[in-house]
Amino acid sequence: MKSWITAALLGIGSLSAQGPADPVFAEWRERVDPAVERALDALARAQNDDGSYPGSYGDSTGIPALAGMAFLSRGHLPTEGPYAEAINRSIDFVLANQKPTGLLEKGKAGAGPMYAHNIATLFLSEVSGMVDPERQARIAEVLPKALGVIYQAQQIRKDEWNQGGWRYHPGSSDSDTSCSGWALMALRSAKLNGAAVPDKAIEDAVAYLERHQDPNTGTFGYTDQNKNAITLTGMGLLCLELCGRHGDERTIKAGDYVMKTYRGLPNAKHGTYGLYYNAQGLFQLGGRYWSEFAPWMYETYLTRQNADGFFQHKEVSPVYSTSMIVLAFTVPYRQLPIYQRDETVDEE
Repeated sequence: MKSWITAALLGIGSLSAQGPADPVFAEWRERVDPAVERALDALARAQNDDGSYPGSYGDSTGIPALAGMAFLSRGHLPTEGPYAEAINRSIDFVLANQKPTGLLEKGKAGAGPMYAHNIATLFLSEVSGMVDPERQARIAEVLPKALGVIYQAQQIRKDEWNQGGWRYHPGSSDSDTSCSGWALMALRSAKLNGAAVPDKAIEDAVAYLERHQDPNTGTFGYTDQNKNAITLTGMGLLCLELCGRHGDERTIKAGDYVMKTYRGLPNAKHGTYGLYYNAQGLFQLGGRYWSEFAPWMYETYLTRQNADGFFQHKEVSPVYSTSMIVLAFTVPYRQLPIYQRDETVDEE
């Protein structure tokens, strides 16, 4: 494994469940907090002993990783508290399923393994520094190899349109923005956590995404600039925000497009995916974007929680949808390191 990817894996043990200082969220907290805890209870109950989950792709590395991040997003830790065992099971499942190539893969991975691999790598980077010494030692072995897979997949020779992005397989010669968004977040998270991720890897990924944004409408497409824009534009917005493009013309246009279309998410294909990214991206923009979107999100999706704690779903599985909705609901807590926001962002 190349030496550049050696991870410093800094400790980030400051997470807590004290809640956010967000005036918009404050009005909803009494309703949202219990709903999130019911959802987390459901995720904990559903988890298999080995850390996997029932349902579609539940035995891939991606679903346990998303569930693990859902627990973390509420401030729960793998070293203490009611969900420590569930979080550790997710961590152990991901750690146990790394191939000799470095790929984090198990079970059916849909069109290809890189999607789950990218999510699982992001999870390991986010939880690094929060775990017990034995698990930290394992993460220090596994995470650099996983990051190396992402880096090497980006280096595959591609045409100009696809260069800098990722697709479903490590050797793919084309790219799509959805897979690329998760890969970029994994690299960005690792860099923030002390890994020597090359600046050029981040820059090339951002350039790839910028080529896939319509300069007039602000939309991001799947393999072009427009396809599935209602669910993918939030992804592009978040990635640009996290990579230092806060408040520039591209992010503002993306945010304005999301504000025009977010009410269509409940009926959209991959709408839960879109909700997750819209919440994260608009929270980064702050101001009128978040203050308008957040009340709609909570009012709309709180009514979609079943008695068993899971949220209603139309895609993948209840575990997937519930994890994604929890991650959207809890963005104001600012617990996951990758989703921290510049404190100068206007919250009025």
